[in-house]
Parts: sequence; structure tokens; C-alpha cells
Amino acid sequence: MSIIKRPILTEKTQDLQKGGQYVFEVALKANKIEIAKEVKKLYGVEVSAVNTLRQFGKKKSRSTKTKITSGYTSTFKKAIVTVASGEVIDFYDSI
Repeated sequence: MSIIKRPILTEKTQDLQKGGQYVFEVALKANKIEIAKEVKKLYGVEVSAVNTLRQFGKKKSRSTKTKITSGYTSTFKKAIVTVASGEVIDFYDSI
């Protein structure tokens, strides 16, 4: 199983990319050292810092014909990776 699941590409993360920070969804048990090694291996950039956070699942409910069903979305972990100055990661080069 890979440590990095996918890059998170939203309007906020696009603004962070201008400053050399990239956001990824990573495995829940991954640590900062493993994340930095994986980013260096996959994208060939020098990592200067890694910040992580856990995004806990939100409560959701929906109505059906017979009852109201409620539950939680999945919890996942985000990593904000800062690369060395002058380096960039191009997510769209293989399209």
C-alpha cells in the first residue's frame, strides 16, 4: 500500500502551491519522515518541511421512505508538504 493516496486539489490548495506548499491525502499511520521520502521518490523534489493533520469524519444523515439513516464520513489524514525554494510539482504533466 502506498503512503500517498492522492493530491488534494481545491481552491485553497491551489493558493498554497504558489508558495511552494502541496497538500496530499496520506495513510492514517504514515509519519512525516515516511511522507517526505515518498514525495521525494515520486516527484523528485527536495522536501523542506511536512505538516500533518487528521480530518475527522463529519456526521451525515439522510431520509429514506421508511426511516432516517445517520452515520459518519471517513476519517483521513492530510499532509502539507513544503518543497525547497525553486522546486515545483506538476500534477498535470501526464495528462
